[in-house]
Amino acid sequence: MQPARDSARDSGGGSGRDTGRHARDSARPFAGTPSRPLAAALAAGTVLLDGGLACQLEAQGCDLSDALWSARLLADGPEQIEAAHTAYVRAGAQVLITASYQASFEGFGRRGTGRAEAAALFARSVELARRAAGSVERDVWVAASVGPYGAVTADGAEYRGRYGLSVRELERFHRPRIEALAAAGPDVLALETVPDTDEAEALLRVAGECGLPVWLSCTVADGQTRAGQPLEEAFGLVAGHDRVVAVGVNCCDPADADRAVRTAAEVTGKPVVVYPNSGERWDAGRRGWTGGATFDPGRVGAWQAAGARLVGGCCRVGPDTIAELAALLGASAANHAEGGTEDPEAG
Repeated sequence: MQPARDSARDSGGGSGRDTGRHARDSARPFAGTPSRPLAAALAAGTVLLDGGLACQLEAQGCDLSDALWSARLLADGPEQIEAAHTAYVRAGAQVLITASYQASFEGFGRRGTGRAEAAALFARSVELARRAAGSVERDVWVAASVGPYGAVTADGAEYRGRYGLSVRELERFHRPRIEALAAAGPDVLALETVPDTDEAEALLRVAGECGLPVWLSCTVADGQTRAGQPLEEAFGLVAGHDRVVAVGVNCCDPADADRAVRTAAEVTGKPVVVYPNSGERWDAGRRGWTGGATFDPGRVGAWQAAGARLVGGCCRVGPDTIAELAALLGASAANHAEGGTEDPEAG
């Protein structure tokens, strides 16, 4: 995930009354509900994720300088979030990741948002993705984004890990936000950009209580978690967690993803999720991206061969690149319309 300016996804306004209306609406069934579980689709072939929500929102002219990053727009510009999701659906994405990565009750509270209204905003994040999913006649799954503690501090800590908090303290922080997202009825919980094994353990414990499918995705560099732990240790945490449908990496350099995919498959035997950044570098001092993009959609074949079944992009990977991936995966309109996926070895 892109750093939140100080550090790495409907129409209606931001009033409490309007937020309540959206919360009530979110309990209604949407046309975007998929016909089968994500795990079944992963067993059949490769499923295409979306790309970076922030880069698409910025392309639409949104200001993401707030500490809440994309989550601010849940209150102030929900129509922009739905439009961004829709852009990815039209590009061929089969999974939409919600705009809740940086959302927390604490963060909303600092903006004067009460707890009930904040819970409604969490629900809205799922609703907006579901509405976009319903814009096409094919299966599109909604993944509720659960970002790390460091994303909420908005100081780049998700790229360092080691917050000085115990597993129990991290559980207490994450439980309310995971429960709020789970109550909104996503198809899967995306525990993403996790930099540290302690936090991965905490997230898996809390998510395991919710009864929903889960994927765990770590942010890595040079063959380790951002906190410096072996990938084997991080990926091995999913042992015994039957609801984990995929494990892997995101928000990393594309080159780091290659090794991580192989390791995740070897350690866990589960489908691997991989959605790296463009390859550009975030300069916190200059508050901007530097360098050139190195994300090559052609890597997808090697990822598939190594065990990847859930692929896409993270920071600075937009709809055009997702469309390229869709073409490489053979995700034709006819195939999508049947709710199917391609032969995993066809890439």
